[in-house]
Amino acid sequence: MTDASEDASDIEKLYEFGERLNEAKDKSQNVKDYEGIIAATRGSVKAKQLAAQLIPRFFKFFPNLSSQAVYAHIDLCEDQELGVRVQAIRGLPLFCKDTPEYVSKIVDILAQLLTAEENVERDAVHKALMSLLRQDVKASLTALFIKHIQSVDETDENLREKVLSFIRDKVFPLKAELLKPQEEMERHITDLIKKSLHDVTGAEFKMFMDFLKSLSIFGEKAPPERIQELIEIIEGQADLDAQFNVSDGDHIDRLLSCLYMALPFFMRGASNSKFMNYVNKHIIPVFEKLPEERKLELLKNLAESSPYTSPQDSRQILPSVVQLLKYMPWRKTGEETNFTYVECLLYTFHHLAHKAPNATNSLCGYKIVTGQPSDRLGEDFSEQYKDFTERLSNIEELSRATMKKLTQGMAEHNKAMAAAKSDEAKDKIKTQKQNATTGLRTCNNILAMTQQLHSKSPLFIGDRRVNLSWKEPVKPSLPSTATASGAKRTTSAANGSGNTVSKRARGGGSSGAHNQLVNRALEGLSYGGRSGGGQRGRGRGWGGRGRGRGYR
Repeated sequence: MTDASEDASDIEKLYEFGERLNEAKDKSQNVKDYEGIIAATRGSVKAKQLAAQLIPRFFKFFPNLSSQAVYAHIDLCEDQELGVRVQAIRGLPLFCKDTPEYVSKIVDILAQLLTAEENVERDAVHKALMSLLRQDVKASLTALFIKHIQSVDETDENLREKVLSFIRDKVFPLKAELLKPQEEMERHITDLIKKSLHDVTGAEFKMFMDFLKSLSIFGEKAPPERIQELIEIIEGQADLDAQFNVSDGDHIDRLLSCLYMALPFFMRGASNSKFMNYVNKHIIPVFEKLPEERKLELLKNLAESSPYTSPQDSRQILPSVVQLLKYMPWRKTGEETNFTYVECLLYTFHHLAHKAPNATNSLCGYKIVTGQPSDRLGEDFSEQYKDFTERLSNIEELSRATMKKLTQGMAEHNKAMAAAKSDEAKDKIKTQKQNATTGLRTCNNILAMTQQLHSKSPLFIGDRRVNLSWKEPVKPSLPSTATASGAKRTTSAANGSGNTVSKRARGGGSSGAHNQLVNRALEGLSYGGRSGGGQRGRGRGWGGRGRGRGYR
C-alpha cells in the first residue's frame, strides 16, 4: 500500500512540474522542475512513462541539462518494461522539433533500436525514424549511412542488416516524397551509396543499383555521362583493376554478376570497353579452367554485350572468340557439343565481325575488301577458311539431327502429358517440353547464323534479327524490350547448357535419346558477397564466404 501511495505521489509531483513549466513565461527559470522530471526516470513504471512525454516537451528550454536529459531518456528506451520503451521511443523525434541540430544523434539512437524484437517496439522505431526523415531527410540519411553502413569496422553485423532493411523497405519506396528538392537529394543519396560500396554483398549491391537506376537523375532523359557514372560504379565493384585468379570463385561470381547488371546500361550508350577488354585479357585465356556453369554465364554475357562493343575493341577480341569457336567440333571427333556455347559464340562473332569485318580475313580466311592494309589480301589463309567452314558444316549437321530428335521428343511429351495423372508428373513433362522448345530455338539460331558464313565475303549480322534462345521470344505485335537491370535470365534448359549432344548419338539410338540434348536447367545468375582479400573490410564473400552473407 505504501508503494502505491508513493507512486501516486510521484505521479502527482510530475504533473505539478509539468503544469508549472506550461504556465511559466520564462520556462528556463524552472530548472528544479525539469530536474525533477529527469529524476522521475528512475521511478515507477507510470512515472517513467510520464517522464518520457515531458522530457522532450521541455527539452529546448534547458540547454545546460541537454546531455543529462538525453541520457536519461535513452535509459528509458532500454527499460525492462515494453510500455516504457515504446513511450520513450515515440518521444525521441520531439527532441529535434525545435533543436534540429540533434537530428543526427537521435537518428543514430533510433537506428540502434532497430534490433528490437517486439513488433510494437520496432514499429515505434520505424515511425520515429520516418518522422525525422520527413523533418530533415539530408541529415537523417547521412546519419544512417555514415554511422551504420559506411563505418564497417564499427557497425554490428546484425544492426547493419536491420538498417539496410529499413532503408530498402521504408525509405526507398517513398523516394518521391522524401527526396526533395529532387535533384539535390537524389545526388546526395547517390554519393552516400557510392561511399558505402567498398564492402557489400552481392545482394546489397544489387539493391543499391536497382534503387539508383530508379532515380530521375539516371532516368530515360539522363545525359550519357550519368549512365557512364553507373557503369563506373559497377566496374569498381567488379574489381576490373585486380589481377584475375581463376581459382578465386568469389571474383568470378562478382565479375559475371556485375557484367550482367551492366548490360542495360550498355544498351543506353555506356561503354563496355573496360569489361570486354578485361574478359579478353584475363578470362578467355583461362576459359577451360572455369567451372562449367560459369563458362555458360560468361558466354551469355559476351553475346549480350557484343552489339555494343566498339570497332577497336571488336578487332581486339575477335581472335579470342574465333579460338573459342573450337566448340564447333571436327567431324570425326566423339566429344559432346554444347549448342548454347556455339550459339553464344556465333552471335558474338557476328556482332564483333560486323564492326571489324576485315579482321576475319586472317582469322577465318575470308576475302573482305575495305581498302585498308589490315585486309591482308595478298596472304594465304586458305587453311583457316577450310577449317572454319568445315566446322560450320559439321555444326549445321549436328543441329539438324538434334532438331529432328527434339521434334520427335515433343510428340512423346504430348502423349506423356495426356497420360499423366499427378500434377508433379505434368509439371515435369511441361518442363521437358519447355526445354525442348528452347533447344529448338538454339539450333534454329545456329543455322540462321552459320548459313551466312560460308561465303568468301560474308555479310555479318549486326542487328537483332537473331533472338538469343534464353531471351523471351519477340512477339510480332509488340516492340522488343530490353531485359531489366538485375533481372534473372529465364531458367529453362537451354539456359543453356542444356543443348549438349554427343555426336555418337546422331544416327538414332533409343527413343529417349533426345533427353540427352538438354542438361540440367541452370538457376538464374547467382550473386554472392565480396571476399575478404586484403583491404576488403569485413570480408563478405560474394559466394557466401566470410561471414556467410552472399547472394545465393
